[in-house]
Amino acid sequence: MISQEQMQHMTEAVSQIRETMAQAARQAGRRPEDIQLCAACKTRTVEEVRFSAELAIDLFGENHVQELVEKTDAGAYLGKPGHFIGHLQTNKINKVVGRAALIHSVDSLRLLEKIDAAAERLGLVQDILLEVNIGRERSKGGVMPEELWPLLEQAGQKNHIRVRGLMAIPPADAEQAQTVRYFAAMRELLEKGRERYAGLDILSMGMSQDYAAAIAQGATIVRIGTAIYGPRDYGTK
Repeated sequence: MISQEQMQHMTEAVSQIRETMAQAARQAGRRPEDIQLCAACKTRTVEEVRFSAELAIDLFGENHVQELVEKTDAGAYLGKPGHFIGHLQTNKINKVVGRAALIHSVDSLRLLEKIDAAAERLGLVQDILLEVNIGRERSKGGVMPEELWPLLEQAGQKNHIRVRGLMAIPPADAEQAQTVRYFAAMRELLEKGRERYAGLDILSMGMSQDYAAAIAQGATIVRIGTAIYGPRDYGTK
């Protein structure tokens, strides 16, 4: 059961986030309406997500396939798009393709081929982002920046995949100035990518602690969880 306190927190948090997003956009000479708020709702209940869907949230991001399935089937997003933003295992692709409006975390030819095949079976074109390991962290997914171009070329040869842009998660322990440089590097990659592949218009980057800086550097989707819902209780999952 969601409490009145939780509802009030979410309502006030989303309002404040929207205000910060708009301010960051205007300071960067951008239009606030060009940036979407993705609620990263990993471990959140159907009830929590359904309430938050009534607020000024544009879309929802899931890290786990089973949660995407559960919340989609329950109608928790109230008709708003559900995106898959976590690491995607090849054996879970059939549950994600056609269900997620956008898959943020594609980082290999094997994933491209599996997604393309699943989309072909369903008779649709799956929108995806290519994930870049901008901080070159061994523990993270994503292609290295120099490996992006071959992957983008391979994606362009698939009939049932449409690459919409790029996604990145800078190192969590990076200082603010370095994080800004990572975001700027992602913006430059997107700009270069547009010269090779028409239709790249999404840059997914920025989370609860750094979304304003991401917007200043060109983010079109910011993925925010803790700042909306509060700290996660992993014991419930």
